[in-house]
Amino acid sequence: MDKLKMHSPDLSQDNIAKIRELFPGCVTETRDETTGKLRLSVDFDQLKQELSNDIVEGPQERYRLDWPGKREALATANAPIGKTLRPVRDQSVDFDTSDNLLIEGDNLEVLKVLQESYLGRVKLIYIDPPYNTGRDFIYDDDYSTETGDYLRQSGQAEELGNRLIANTEANGRFHSDWLSMMYPRLRLAKNLLADDGVLFISIDDNEVDSLRKIGCEVFGDMNFVATIIWQKVYAPKNSAKWFSEDHDFVLVFAKNRQAWFPNQLPRTEEMAARYKNLDDDPRGPWKAENMTARNPYDAGVYPVETPSGRRISGPPTGTYWRISKEKFLALEADNRIWWGKDGNNTPAVKKFLSEVSSGRTPQTLWSYKEVGHTQDAKKTLLKYVPFENTENVLNSVKPVELVQRIVQLATKPDENAIVMDFFSGSAPTAHAVLEQNRIDGGNRRFIGVQIAEPLPIPEDRMKTIFDMGRMRLLSVIEEFKAQGKNTKGFRVFKLDNSNMKDIYYRPDELSQGDLLEAVDNVKSDRTPEDLLFQVLVDWGVDLTLPIRRETLQDKTVFFVDDNALVACFDSGVTEDLVKELAKHEPLRVVFRDNGFVSDAVKINVEQIFRQLSPSTEVRSL
Repeated sequence: MDKLKMHSPDLSQDNIAKIRELFPGCVTETRDETTGKLRLSVDFDQLKQELSNDIVEGPQERYRLDWPGKREALATANAPIGKTLRPVRDQSVDFDTSDNLLIEGDNLEVLKVLQESYLGRVKLIYIDPPYNTGRDFIYDDDYSTETGDYLRQSGQAEELGNRLIANTEANGRFHSDWLSMMYPRLRLAKNLLADDGVLFISIDDNEVDSLRKIGCEVFGDMNFVATIIWQKVYAPKNSAKWFSEDHDFVLVFAKNRQAWFPNQLPRTEEMAARYKNLDDDPRGPWKAENMTARNPYDAGVYPVETPSGRRISGPPTGTYWRISKEKFLALEADNRIWWGKDGNNTPAVKKFLSEVSSGRTPQTLWSYKEVGHTQDAKKTLLKYVPFENTENVLNSVKPVELVQRIVQLATKPDENAIVMDFFSGSAPTAHAVLEQNRIDGGNRRFIGVQIAEPLPIPEDRMKTIFDMGRMRLLSVIEEFKAQGKNTKGFRVFKLDNSNMKDIYYRPDELSQGDLLEAVDNVKSDRTPEDLLFQVLVDWGVDLTLPIRRETLQDKTVFFVDDNALVACFDSGVTEDLVKELAKHEPLRVVFRDNGFVSDAVKINVEQIFRQLSPSTEVRSL
């Protein structure tokens, strides 16, 4: 039977396969120097010939953003890794029933691990990446290794060291390092977005121009939607040396701008208050709209007579009536023209509240009065997280109201939308999803990813920013439940090296003395549930599907989403157990490679399923 590959997709090979579909003559096979296996490779000279009548050697001048390390960043985005997600039940809330995810780990690697399980399924991604201010920490990715070495290192080596560095302005690669951090993450994020999905990114003046350029490169210029200005403070900073910086930006990129449109926002009380009913019209409140316009309109010049008897020869000089005389007479007959209380004013058209849209078109200027400011964000964080040291309170946290506005624009309550934040921090995005679901009864889900960045001062109940976000969500859920509100918990996962021993990836280095060690290819500290979730990741299955654990013939068997996947990782699997599992007719079934009671049983597994459940896909690990 086939074995699971146990590493994230090799995106470079996927891209080459797409090129081969268009230009089969431009792709060939070469032998990988590291693994000795055949891989697809592109004949770039031939590809140039396919794409151009004339071949021009050397780099061409064109409009683009370039920086030292860009090609390495692209290679890093495409390189596969041999890592997995391990469930952490004791840090989760309602693990067995929740469909929310909170993942601890480097977001670049987590994005790779999630590529198959959530490919094209995420409706909204909101991120608030570290701003490039010269003080904040950014991710220090390793761009120096080749693809083969990267796979080997990520699959079996120790962690590559501290993944966070201070990017000071004295660094000669000040902008380059930040761009190299963002570029591969945006490329991987785009893969996860649904066709009608959208990405919102918070940023400040330091990198807004560069971020828009790389965003346009990843998503395409045609899919840039808007630059939103968020008023982040409620009072000017008089201590500012030049200007008081009162705003941040939020850049918006759609996966496909022709398929994504923002939802309308609810009308405000102030907007509704503009509608009165000055003449007790039975159709309800209305407001008077100007009947003149500046655009020339041939049918828009004619005299009118007021109810008081005054004759108006026409619209004011330089303007035109917006409607024809025939339309005007029809509206007047329907009591839709307002002449003022004394019946002597210039005519206006009555627009009834009952006839206007219940929503309002979103604007690109967001006031703190509507979506909160930085002090609101800190107060909310302090409300839900019991800090022992004020030095640990984040200065860059975003208001829940700000993210709620984004959630309202990009998702609907009843579409089971997945909302993702892979710079989760103190989890304001997850908080906003829970809060918006509470308000409108929605069924949105969240995926939050945060590296285990240490707090400035470790505390008894939390050591990292990930712990801070988890504690915040615990408090929010407890509050909702105390109010009698139904709310979802979350499943916690931790990114870790593969559950498989090193020999799984490098059998060529196996020596005779390692043969006994090689009998079991699973690490000794890994549980059956660890193996189950690695299988779900490898098979591209949703990590929040319901899981049922049963004991059959003294063996533990996992049923994922009833019969979507059945797994047994115990040893001593007999032919009788295999037959019993086959009777469930699962879509997929997986066993431990050395888990069978004999080689004969292992050989017969596929034949048994072929007879009893021919549509079942059988694999081992």
